[in-house]
Amino acid sequence: MAHHRRMRLYCFAHAGAGTSSFHGWDGILGPDVEVVPLALPGRGERSGEPRITDREALLADLSKRFTDAPPGPFALYGHSLGAMIAHTVTCALHEAGLPGPSLLAVGACPPPATRTPLSGAHHATDAELVRLLGVMGAVPEGARPGGFWYRTALPVLRDDLALADSLRAAARRPLAPGPLPVPLLVVTGEDDPMVGPDAAAGWDRWTAGPVTRRTLPGDHYFAGRQELPRLLADACRAVGHAAAREGTPHCCSVPALAATDKV
Repeated sequence: MAHHRRMRLYCFAHAGAGTSSFHGWDGILGPDVEVVPLALPGRGERSGEPRITDREALLADLSKRFTDAPPGPFALYGHSLGAMIAHTVTCALHEAGLPGPSLLAVGACPPPATRTPLSGAHHATDAELVRLLGVMGAVPEGARPGGFWYRTALPVLRDDLALADSLRAAARRPLAPGPLPVPLLVVTGEDDPMVGPDAAAGWDRWTAGPVTRRTLPGDHYFAGRQELPRLLADACRAVGHAAAREGTPHCCSVPALAATDKV
């Protein structure tokens, strides 16, 4: 991006997580893409703050990060729950008539209208919720009722699943200004037991912009692998170059990536 500004890449993690999935990304993304991980209340450096479980509280928490941000192009990446957060932020900016991302990238997440085994799971008993989470590999070996993981991680996961349900319900309502005009990159893990390539195909209806789908090595937590930041770096550079050439806030495609591909 020699002739335009550095792209900021805001990142949101999966349920129950802070920002550790994005550590080390700066060295992979390169000098023209700046990674900006955003932690939700109740985890990481914000662990002392009350957790949020609905769309209104989420947007109240995040809005100033975008309305008060310095001018310049930016992209959003969200993983699993984080994908619904990134989509929600994009919709809110679009409805408010504010500059949106040059690229929305969602990973390990089915589209808003798709029910998953975890839909409504925040109402489940601890035993049932742990069984469902275990299918995803989200329960550490040796976790026992009453133990540290049950007391600290399980309540966060339960609240995050409530937040996910709130965001999905809101996303199914039509946007007053019309569909999102944003290029969409949908990423899945080839060994993800919950969200395979077929489950992600339905994202096509959630934007009026072009949709690119990619499958990467790994299971549901492929954000910790190097393939994802490399892919996002390529996508950010592609939309950044296209936007600079066209003089528009959003590019019309993600030209460096095939419509459906696997790396």
